[in-house]
Amino acid sequence: MTAPLKATAALVTALLLVLTTAAPARAATPATKAPVAGTLRAYDVSGVYVAGVSSGGYMATQLHVAHSSRIRGAAVFAAGPYYCAQNNVAQALDGCGDNVYPTNVPALQAYTRTWASYGWVDPVGNLSGDPVYVFHGNGDTVVRKSVTDDLVRYYQHFGASVQYDSGSPAGHAWVTPYGTLGCAATASPFLADCGTDPQNALLRKLLGSVRAPNTGPLGGTLIRFSQHTYAVNGWAPGLSMGPDGFAYVPASCAAGRSCRLLVALHGCLQGHGAVGTAFVDRANLNQYADTNDLIVLYPQAGTAATNPNGCWDWWGYLGATNYPIKGGAQLETIMNMVRRLDG
Repeated sequence: MTAPLKATAALVTALLLVLTTAAPARAATPATKAPVAGTLRAYDVSGVYVAGVSSGGYMATQLHVAHSSRIRGAAVFAAGPYYCAQNNVAQALDGCGDNVYPTNVPALQAYTRTWASYGWVDPVGNLSGDPVYVFHGNGDTVVRKSVTDDLVRYYQHFGASVQYDSGSPAGHAWVTPYGTLGCAATASPFLADCGTDPQNALLRKLLGSVRAPNTGPLGGTLIRFSQHTYAVNGWAPGLSMGPDGFAYVPASCAAGRSCRLLVALHGCLQGHGAVGTAFVDRANLNQYADTNDLIVLYPQAGTAATNPNGCWDWWGYLGATNYPIKGGAQLETIMNMVRRLDG
């Protein structure tokens, strides 16, 4: 893939996808489940959390801030603060990636407080005490550490309980024991093996405690469902979302046990249309879901003329300024899935 040209707005979607040459790791092979066509239904959900990487990290924060009355915590890999791009392509590229332009965290915090007063996002008091796990690799040159530092500052300002993992040599990727690339790689499918297990850390932070993952055959069901059903316009591709999404449901949750729900958001060029179920299979979340009564929802972004790399909308490429608040097209489509699952 060609590296993004900063002068070309059409290539802004490559911001989080600058590729470097890296030798693949000898990947561990996770147990997987073949997707089964089905529909989402209500479960006994006791709490909702969100996690994401790169553009999915930015979307995770948008979901958390806009719907903090429902979403109790967030885990963010390789991304910056809420409303970082401020509906501006140049700011997205040069402020929220290279940090040539400042992110101006106090202004972002002020926007958040003002929008909360209008009811456009939930009250900021909800963020106080919320668990937040933040990961940034020292080898990530796509989103600079100073940008992710600002994400930490943003959350701490509102009283969130932040755990910041910034000591890894990782590149721009979701780090997982099932990564197919070496730790420092920044390349498709953006799944890196650093010999660590950040999913254990993020789930301990979000859930309070975590049992060891299932390293044998998975016992749950991977449901492939239509995202059209939940799209605010009834047609997911019109929102630059894929036709189908995925949800992993452990057998215990299907049988009626009380479970938590984690929304897991892939990054650019990491959705089903680009890498199949690589993120779904190798994120190391289904393994923990099986032993921790955790449903994992995997919404899928898609490509469009304004979004050729299948990123989530964190800078307004759909043409609407409400993308980071209640009513934002992708944000509310994902929340429609959450509302269906948690009743």
